[in-house]
Amino acid sequence: MSMQDTIKTKLTVALAPDVLDIINETHKHNVPADAESHFKVVAVSKAFEGKMLIARHRMINEALTEELAGSIHALSLHTMTPDEYVEKAGKISDSPDCLGGGIGS
Repeated sequence: MSMQDTIKTKLTVALAPDVLDIINETHKHNVPADAESHFKVVAVSKAFEGKMLIARHRMINEALTEELAGSIHALSLHTMTPDEYVEKAGKISDSPDCLGGGIGS
């Protein structure tokens, strides 16, 4: 199973999300072609209601403890309640460009 599929499976179980989008952004970074190390997660769940942003991120980090201790290097999190998602019309900011990761700098 790919890392992207693993993340999706674990977060589906942990959050019962209304929307869950896992975007592999590894290709934007200076890593080997077969690496699966940089991801953006868009999670919309009722489980986030009444929780501050840090608590939402902790929920995701706890669900992905093994993966964060292993091959995941970066995880960009966009966590919203269903109402927040509707307010934003589903628009999520783009991830910043990679600055090179130290090779050649």
